[in-house]
Amino acid sequence: MNGILGGTFDPPHFGHLAIAHAAYEQLGLDTVLLMVAGEPWQKADDAPTSAEHRFAMTSIAASEADHLVADDREIRRTGPTYTIDTVESMEGPPVLILGADAAAGIPTWHRGSELIEKATFAVVPRPGIAAATVEDALGDRLRWLDLPLIDLSSTAIREHVARGHSARYLVPEGVSSYIEVNGLYRTPASSPAAVPIIAHD
Repeated sequence: MNGILGGTFDPPHFGHLAIAHAAYEQLGLDTVLLMVAGEPWQKADDAPTSAEHRFAMTSIAASEADHLVADDREIRRTGPTYTIDTVESMEGPPVLILGADAAAGIPTWHRGSELIEKATFAVVPRPGIAAATVEDALGDRLRWLDLPLIDLSSTAIREHVARGHSARYLVPEGVSSYIEVNGLYRTPASSPAAVPIIAHD
């Protein structure tokens, strides 16, 4: 069985990898797909870094472990990205890996009731989100993941880099180097000259 950890991955960081590994280890998954979001319908007003850069960084992050695979099917899809479409494109029922805040809202997602029937959900506890709220939303489709609180976000990393700092030790070393070489997240005053996207082997 495959797991799916979806996100904009702007950039992918060690928190993402810890969650992916916890799901792989605790649920006995074959593979965890790091599913790079194309045009997330819930973030229509928050334009992410280009899909090419985000997928390149995610590919680098996935190289940290054999059971991680960067997946670009959502960025190849035109129009808004709906999770139900991704689930229906899979060969078998997947495990969706997500935080409790997102999990509690699944019934409100596009075709949410169908999504609940077609997938299992591996959920990371979040402060302020009652377990009962998530359990009411997902019922017996829910599996809780056991791992420490990870207080790290892509938004915070982007802001950190924009202030002129390195992302080193917040993201895998290869991702940190990619950010530096391509001048990602820098403010206009501190950004180097534009550098073409570097393909990752």
